Amino acid sequence: MHSPAPRSLDRAERLQWLRLIRSENVGPITFRQLLARFGSAGAALDALPDLAKHGGRRRPIAICSKAVAETELARLEAVNAHTIALCEPEYPPALAVLEDAPPVLSCLGHAHLLQRDAIAVVGARNASANGRRLARQLAADLGQAGLLVVSGLARGIDAAAHQGALEAGTAAVVAGGIDVIYPEENTALYEEIRSRGVMISEIAVGTAPQARHFPRRNRLISGMSRGVLVVEAALRSGSLITARCAADQGREVCAVPGSPLDPRARGCNNLLRQGAVLVETAADVLDALEGMLKPPAEEPKVADFLAPAAPAPDQRELAAARDAVQELLGPTPVPVDEVIRECHVSPAIVHMALLELELAGRLERHPGNRVALIAGSSAAAS
Repeated sequence: MHSPAPRSLDRAERLQWLRLIRSENVGPITFRQLLARFGSAGAALDALPDLAKHGGRRRPIAICSKAVAETELARLEAVNAHTIALCEPEYPPALAVLEDAPPVLSCLGHAHLLQRDAIAVVGARNASANGRRLARQLAADLGQAGLLVVSGLARGIDAAAHQGALEAGTAAVVAGGIDVIYPEENTALYEEIRSRGVMISEIAVGTAPQARHFPRRNRLISGMSRGVLVVEAALRSGSLITARCAADQGREVCAVPGSPLDPRARGCNNLLRQGAVLVETAADVLDALEGMLKPPAEEPKVADFLAPAAPAPDQRELAAARDAVQELLGPTPVPVDEVIRECHVSPAIVHMALLELELAGRLERHPGNRVALIAGSSAAAS
């Protein structure tokens, strides 16, 4: 089955999408479920208070106002940036098929680059001179081969990769607002990418990067790429989070081997032990990605969010299921499919009960379609 043709949002619907994803306890997966259930972002916004209340929340859920969303769009326009919604043709195609793809991205620069097949090049911030030189060369060669080089605009390997790929095209995924330059030492590089490449973020404009934003950024770096190449990384490097995300997303993981005497090589060497592709030249990466770069026999299905609202669940059945669902959950993540099997009710009822708990601030989602109750969630819901 072919996916529906991409469509563009008008300004009113764009505001509603932005308001919904900026509202409290609404993440990418919840956003999709809300639109599938209610048919539009506007209808979902209207439903949020009751859903959170049914999930056990005692204080009102914070819903992003129209004025706040209008201000965000105006601030983006002031820096010549714009938003790209998940259903729109500019959205990175490899990212769009992931279940936790951000519904709205901020974009600055040449958005057409996002349609190219991409390779992520990441690594240590405290990179060696040789590591930086190799990253620049690999990125330049991969760019010349037609790939968009993606990285995170950090110092070290990230910056070197962007520099090497500037001529052919590079994409920077940032961990704060798209108008916030971080780190400051990369100001000149930021301006270069702004004029010659493209930058994206899922974080609201004007937001300074915070520690919790970086894992979210890393999943975007890998998600929009066909593979991830790690050039240098210590055993606790954030680059290894990107590599784990890549593996979870079905992307290829590649690594450059290094001396066992250099701590910055241990992360890469460990990836190689786990089965990553050993890379010495760009040709090694291209060989590893060969199958992924061929056009698929069938287009991946991407939701266009034009489906009518799903039928309302039976309220008596839903009320009875709420206690059963909560009883099955705890602080240890459990697969949603297991909850459905144990509850002996329809999947739609279970998903609605989970959605209510999440909007109440009592449930969090984990990779692999698993969910868990948040410790102290009763207090959080008050």
